[in-house]
Amino acid sequence: MSESVVRAVQDGIPYQVTLSDGVHQWLADESAQLGGQDTGPNPHQLLLSALGACTAITLAMYAQRKEIPLKGIDVRLNILKEEGRPVVHTEIARSITLNGNLDEAQRQRLLEIANVCPLHKLLSGTVQINSQLT
Repeated sequence: MSESVVRAVQDGIPYQVTLSDGVHQWLADESAQLGGQDTGPNPHQLLLSALGACTAITLAMYAQRKEIPLKGIDVRLNILKEEGRPVVHTEIARSITLNGNLDEAQRQRLLEIANVCPLHKLLSGTVQINSQLT
């Protein structure tokens, strides 16, 4: 796995966070309802967008490699529920629309591939976060 270092800096504007990977920069924020400025997606939306991007990229790469006539991909995601303490159970709905002249076998194979995209596997497994103050 390649190194994926992201920096998140909150610097004075309520709830707005500047994110950077050293090359790209983007924002996260909360809605005005929650006290933010609504200048970017909220953290849940960022998580869902990462899964959606990973799904679409994985499918596109696989289809290209296998010469499957996939013309486009539309991934829609929603967090259906988050519940539980101390263990949290989260359910995400992912709806994938595949465009192109695909037969049923190709469509089913692409669904299998979507379910093994790297972020799907990461989010489906056990995640341990080690935090420290510096």
